[in-house]
Amino acid sequence: MLEVVPINSTPGHFPHPRLLDALSAGNPSTRLQAALAVGTDADADLVDALVARCAIEPDFFVRDMLTWALTRLPPELTVPRLRRELRAERTQARSQALHTLSKIGDRRAYPAITRSLLHDADDEVARSAWRAAVVLVPDGEEEALAAELAAQLGRGDRNLQLSLSRALVALGDVIEPALRAATASHDPTVNAHARATALLLRDPDAGFDAAVDEAIRVRALGPQRVEGTAC
Repeated sequence: MLEVVPINSTPGHFPHPRLLDALSAGNPSTRLQAALAVGTDADADLVDALVARCAIEPDFFVRDMLTWALTRLPPELTVPRLRRELRAERTQARSQALHTLSKIGDRRAYPAITRSLLHDADDEVARSAWRAAVVLVPDGEEEALAAELAAQLGRGDRNLQLSLSRALVALGDVIEPALRAATASHDPTVNAHARATALLLRDPDAGFDAAVDEAIRVRALGPQRVEGTAC
């Protein structure tokens, strides 16, 4: 296991090559300790190395530590580098950069979350873009973001739909017009997902599966008949 040595304990003499080797070591525990070492002492010289490792790191816990290390560095250094990563061909590079931007929380990064990222063909990239956009959206742009997100109602499996619903609900009441439009869809999957999201907006503690079941029931019976059968 790599020893966590204070980087500034010997100015100008920390063995960066050893740390860089540790970030790419075969043992995930070694990589984890290396990321912890960088973050502990906030070594700005290793921004590029951290971002590059995020793009290929296979271990979830190591990726999480790499993100933490990047949040410890000045946004003036990390945000421009992460924005460039959003144009990378590798899907993990894009998704991890989006995740890290959401953790940094610098709203100046919002314009880099483009429509193509919000609609990315890769589910993990799109999911990360939704989460980051909701965190970083500037005041006054929430309704436009809600419309972009609502355009994807019905996409993917249950887990992806839950992620989209959570992102929408996090925006608050501004999503209501977009949800009303989606409930008029003739696509039963879109319709049910929109209705389930509306139920979650009213009751965030409701289970997603229960909300979907209720939405399907409302679509099948009609709102008036559902109200008439209520106890």
